[in-house]
Amino acid sequence: MIRRLIGPLCVATVLAAGALTPAHAAHPHAGVSLTGAGSTFDLPFFTKAFEVYGSKHSVQVNYQGIGSGAGIQQFIAKTVDFGATDVPMDPTSDLPAAVKAGGPVQQVPIALGGVSVAYNVPGVKTGLHLSPFVLGDIFLGIITKWNDSSIKKLNPKVKLPSLPIVVTHRSDGSGTSYIFTDYLSKVSDTWRGKVGVSKTPNWVVGVGAKGNDGVAGIIQQTPGAIGYVELAYVLQNHMKEAMLENTKHQFLFPTPSSVAAAAASFPHVTARSFSIVNGKGKAAYPIVGYSWVLLYKNQPDKAKGKALSTLMTWMVGAGQSYARKLDYVPLPKVVVQLALTQIKAVK
Repeated sequence: MIRRLIGPLCVATVLAAGALTPAHAAHPHAGVSLTGAGSTFDLPFFTKAFEVYGSKHSVQVNYQGIGSGAGIQQFIAKTVDFGATDVPMDPTSDLPAAVKAGGPVQQVPIALGGVSVAYNVPGVKTGLHLSPFVLGDIFLGIITKWNDSSIKKLNPKVKLPSLPIVVTHRSDGSGTSYIFTDYLSKVSDTWRGKVGVSKTPNWVVGVGAKGNDGVAGIIQQTPGAIGYVELAYVLQNHMKEAMLENTKHQFLFPTPSSVAAAAASFPHVTARSFSIVNGKGKAAYPIVGYSWVLLYKNQPDKAKGKALSTLMTWMVGAGQSYARKLDYVPLPKVVVQLALTQIKAVK
């Protein structure tokens, strides 16, 4: 099911609803319909979790994976009941606009995952070693061939072809782009000066695509391509991914343990202090991030508000078991407490 949802379409709708049996009809939120939009980083997790929750509680959840930027805009426009983004709302622009539209906003950490650097180089197996500086120079268009001496130096036993590198990136407003550019800005002065950190960076080179699924699709179809994709998409589609060098000079894949180690380097995240890239631990994969759900604190519809609160409480609790099964990392206990505090404030 997940593989079908994360194919070439960049906009997907997740519809979760259970049959209204007598047992389900007794549930206090049975029959309520909720809508959400935003992060494609979350889409595999949301797909399964909303399906399970809907079947148990007869609550219908319609979620569109359209990218963090578009999800934030739909949330501000109040065309959805909740938004989802891989980076909290900008406190100088998006957040004031949302407060003006619907009052105070609760930003709830909902998922933790790794951003994989995936590639399609004929004859090269998964696990190509890339350093922070080489990765930055690839995305700056400085390194343009796969057999460049800087890549060969990191991979002396790999036969690299004289093939042009096709940089692939997001074309839509993307929290995944924010996480990726946040990492590059921390490891490359050149990147920080030329491009910086953004959901919509001014890319120096490359081909754009909508959604994590869109970027994954281009990489799979294009020899020589490289791009950044949420880990679940890479594993579900059996894509090749790089091993990145961390701050302790260890080359690592994004795995549940290496993502968890990265998060452990930043135990006290908030919606204002949320970056967890380039962690200092020896076992920490360097490109990881939390994703966040956006809820209005004052819900105009009592039934929907209660249903939203109950759903999100389940998502950060029992629902995290489905995150684990889909190659995300369950939220650390301290982050679960932050999430529950945010959810409990919803009226």
